[in-house]
Amino acid sequence: MASKSFANILDLAPDNLQLDIPHTPRTLPRVMTLPGVINGYDGDSDSISSGCRERKIIVTNTLPLHIQRDPDTLKLTFSFDEDSLYWQLKDGFSPETEVVYVGSLKVEVDASEQEEVSQKLLEEFNCVPTFLPHDLHKKFYAGFCKQQLWPLFHYMLPICPDHADRFDRLLWQAYVSANKIFADKVMEVADPDDDYIWVHDYHLMILPTFLRKRYNRVKLGFFLHSPFPSSEIYRTLPVRDEILKGLLNCDLIGFHTFDYARHFLSCCSRMMGLDYESKRGHIGLDYFGRTVYIKILPVGIHMGRLESVLNLPITASKVKEISQRFKGKKLIVGVDDMDIFKGISLKLLAFEYLLQMNPAEQGNLVLIQIVNPARSTGKDVEEAKRETYLIVNRINETYGSPDYKPVVLIDRPVARYEKSAYYSLADCCIVNAVRDGMNLVPYKYIVCRQHSPDIDKSSMLVVSEFVGCSPSLSGAIRVNPWDIESVAGAISSAITMKDSEKKLRHEKHYKYVSSHDVAYWARSFMQDLERASKDHYNKRCWGIGFGLGFRVVSLSPSFRKLSPNYIVSAYKKSNRRAIFLDYDGTLVPQSSIVKSPSEELVSILSTLCSDPKNTVFIVSGRGRSSLSEWLAPCEKLGLAAEHGYFTRWSGSSEWESSIPATDLEWKEIAEPVMRLYTEATDGSSIEVKESGLVWHHQDADPDFGSCQAKELLVHLENVLANEPAVVKRGKHIVEVKPQGVTKGLVAEKILSRMVEKGEGPDFVTCIGDDRSDEDMFESIRNTVSSQEIFACTVGRKPSKAKYYLDDTADVIKLLGGLANASDPDAGKSARFQVTFDTIF
Repeated sequence: MASKSFANILDLAPDNLQLDIPHTPRTLPRVMTLPGVINGYDGDSDSISSGCRERKIIVTNTLPLHIQRDPDTLKLTFSFDEDSLYWQLKDGFSPETEVVYVGSLKVEVDASEQEEVSQKLLEEFNCVPTFLPHDLHKKFYAGFCKQQLWPLFHYMLPICPDHADRFDRLLWQAYVSANKIFADKVMEVADPDDDYIWVHDYHLMILPTFLRKRYNRVKLGFFLHSPFPSSEIYRTLPVRDEILKGLLNCDLIGFHTFDYARHFLSCCSRMMGLDYESKRGHIGLDYFGRTVYIKILPVGIHMGRLESVLNLPITASKVKEISQRFKGKKLIVGVDDMDIFKGISLKLLAFEYLLQMNPAEQGNLVLIQIVNPARSTGKDVEEAKRETYLIVNRINETYGSPDYKPVVLIDRPVARYEKSAYYSLADCCIVNAVRDGMNLVPYKYIVCRQHSPDIDKSSMLVVSEFVGCSPSLSGAIRVNPWDIESVAGAISSAITMKDSEKKLRHEKHYKYVSSHDVAYWARSFMQDLERASKDHYNKRCWGIGFGLGFRVVSLSPSFRKLSPNYIVSAYKKSNRRAIFLDYDGTLVPQSSIVKSPSEELVSILSTLCSDPKNTVFIVSGRGRSSLSEWLAPCEKLGLAAEHGYFTRWSGSSEWESSIPATDLEWKEIAEPVMRLYTEATDGSSIEVKESGLVWHHQDADPDFGSCQAKELLVHLENVLANEPAVVKRGKHIVEVKPQGVTKGLVAEKILSRMVEKGEGPDFVTCIGDDRSDEDMFESIRNTVSSQEIFACTVGRKPSKAKYYLDDTADVIKLLGGLANASDPDAGKSARFQVTFDTIF
């Protein structure tokens, strides 16, 4: 079912929200002289012009800044947050690169201070703040982001009001308005010709639509730091299409794992009909002529920052203190936020079970559970906290003693040096989240174990398989956090494993973590973004669609819409004409249940055929019986059925076969194979033609049907390797047909016969919509020397044709115009009423 969309972005204007959203001032207007290209201007602001320096614009929900208010002057003071990922990623760029940050502040700034703060941040920190009104920010962040997107992306559906918040249209409107304000701030500082813009995380997923609408050729990347849910979960979101289209307005979309990317691609396939393919090792989606690339690479940590903390005297002192306190004990460390997805209670239950089943470990094992402050509030957080304390108290009462606490719960802000000290001394680290986008705790633990003095260079990890870092840690013991017994067994295996094996696993992990740090991640992403956007100026671009449905069509400079006025003019001047028309998707819409031609189409074709200067052929993959029945009124119309295996020059002539029937014995081999796949694939079917077989999977599950089609293609190629047949895969089909039968060959044969009869054409028109028609376009271009060749595809997409028409309605209009030119009685009034669009 289609989700509700807004036809115009003005429907989402702040006035509808009754929110006081300030208009974002612009320094100077920029004039668009070409789609996606903005002229230079004579502005004198150093902050706007990037000069000759390469520049990256990083757009995040919050700026990587520490903010304090001076108690004496009451002025805000700022400093960079060196622990912020967004601050650290600049190490992946060259020293000459200028990095500009756009995002909101973590504190509310009074309207009277905003101009001064903006100037200060831009001049001293290269930061551009977005000031969201309090009510808007609350609905945007605490509302739509945290109450709806975040739970959904972590697989939590609002099945009942107590489980999660239901979709709220007002919160969605606030999300749109906030994204628009962010986009306006980016537009203030962006030079679309030179700058690379990198947007981060689920807070800003429709921001790319606003940027692409303003700058068609903007170089735009996006990285999602949270999980992307399976299509079965994501499709429940009422605004699913708007968000997908927002992401598809990027050039490059990044994910931590292949699972997240696979889910996104599945959503694009199931909800938007987009297929993807691997192009020289890079996954790409074709989206209206633009290739949207997919990047799969987990983020890393900043090695230098962590090592500097490890080298602090206070860290060494803390290490000594902890080692004395827990002397003779085996330490297990866990560091998690207090929320329902981090699996703290499941971890504690597994530890309790371990102590219960292994009495010998009682008194020897200690779980240090550090709880970071919750990032959100609500009944879910309170319930998780209550359950955590309940289980901790039960474990300590049951298995503890006056001088031994099995679980040490540290529920307070913990400094980096203290966390690093615990990491350094822990025999095992456990991350037991039920769903987490990435989680860098295991990476930090590995580095701390490697760099701390006076300990063996070894470590052990127990990691949930539902955490983004899990695929990169091949030496970890992966667990299902919901299986408490297996988690307990994994912890036991980790602490009892031989030292030699621990060292091997640690060495493998440290090699990966140290080489795939945050700088490597940022550098790799930006290199791919540069590659993904390098062809922007080699194509013609224009925007189509309204509001959040906006997208950019990007096609070859020589590819243009066929002007009816132009083709009619050439048609009138010509003496001999050849017209080749595909049927499905060209004369009749693919989506139409009724496949027979309309009365209007039959009348137009009859008029074109009646012109003695014309040779008109329908060249289709359909069988001859269907074409003969549907087009019987067009007596002089030529038919080429089953891709040209059968041809007939008129209704009164006999059908000609290009290959003897004896060469079709391979059908008896291919049909049983197809039947096997039909029985195994619900929604698939076999179409039996006289010259071949077609396996259709349009009504099957998109992913399963596509998978089965690939398998069937290989299977048929193997069994028919020595037969005079070819196997081809098309849109939702796998077809087997005789060798030497293509639309291109039949068009070439028809043109050659016209030349032999002394009727060589000086005007050729060929219109089709799918891959098989591309052979026809190429064949005509290579066969005919006439200047007036109109090869035209249906739909704006990459093609060997020089022209395109938007849809079947455009094709009928164009043919109607040609019929009017052929009709001798069309002098006073057009027989077929058509209105020509001007050239796009």
